[in-house]
Amino acid sequence: MPSPVVFTPDMEQISPDEQQTINAINKAMDYILKTTYKDYGFPVRSVHAKSHSILTGTFTVHDHLPPHLAQGIFQTPQQYCAIMRFSTNPGDILDDKVSTPRGCAIKIFDVEGERLPDSQGQVQDFIMVNGPVFKSPTLRHFLRGLIPTAATTDKAEGLKIALSTVLQTVEEGLEKVGVQSVALAGLGGQPPTSVIGENFFSQVPTLYGPYIAKYRLIPVSSDLLAKKNQKVDLEGKPNGLRDDNIDFFQTHGGMWHFQVQLCVDIEKMPVEDPTVEWDESLSPFVTVATLQVQPQVAWDEARSQRVDDHMSFSPWHGIAAHRPVGAIMRARKSAYANSADFRSTHNAEPIQQPRCPFHFDD
Repeated sequence: MPSPVVFTPDMEQISPDEQQTINAINKAMDYILKTTYKDYGFPVRSVHAKSHSILTGTFTVHDHLPPHLAQGIFQTPQQYCAIMRFSTNPGDILDDKVSTPRGCAIKIFDVEGERLPDSQGQVQDFIMVNGPVFKSPTLRHFLRGLIPTAATTDKAEGLKIALSTVLQTVEEGLEKVGVQSVALAGLGGQPPTSVIGENFFSQVPTLYGPYIAKYRLIPVSSDLLAKKNQKVDLEGKPNGLRDDNIDFFQTHGGMWHFQVQLCVDIEKMPVEDPTVEWDESLSPFVTVATLQVQPQVAWDEARSQRVDDHMSFSPWHGIAAHRPVGAIMRARKSAYANSADFRSTHNAEPIQQPRCPFHFDD
């Protein structure tokens, strides 16, 4: 593999209207927060509002990593306490038949190192979704798609279910001929398969010590692999994906590999265009840690209250060695913080970043 590219500040290109665009994105997100709060009577996230499972586990950094991979939290072999939160993308809590992209957020506790500005707690968060690339090339493109999404928040759920069903049929047809559409999946064409068999990707980069990296989480234990592409019966089951998670983790644990892909060519693996999939033939994903969970209660009200209501996840919660880079990541900083502040204010309780060990019923 070629040598990894050393990051320099000029690799980030900040457009003259970036802050104006970020302000408009925050305004649209705020509309989602206020609309769902009015409808539900309690605050939820502006994105990934609905959780399907909330798991505790261990995140183990591998030993004998080569110097270019032994960076940041991966510098020293160590085992951390971790939380995994599986979710789906919308900012409203929808029937699972509206099948949209899935997310996996990981929070690692008691992490040493220089903190990012405004980072909450001694944690490192990783935010991932089940697709390798982001659907919008720029913040302006993202805003154009966000505005109609915000305008339809928590409206016409029956129409959303009908549209999702049609798009899933189209997506299945594309997959039979070897084509997957990120756009269709984002609109509701995500196949109605189990969440926990998915691969998850950071899509956008962070620093990796002096280098630049994207992340991937892949299931490796046989029970998880058996869930890959497994259809879930959602008929008459608005929380069918969550039920599937609860049933599985009641009797099964799971193991995932956490992988890193380093940028080795800044032209072919750009920082600012998240729609470009970094070529694995140039730089393959390499496993640097293992995430493992034991059988447990995957979701209940106590877990939801502790994590959905009183914790926040952000790529800006972490150490300077893994600082997010690129316009999408810059926009996420204030958007995620505003969402957390909204929930904190309306729950009349501060967002918590506890240390390990912890219990959901404390």
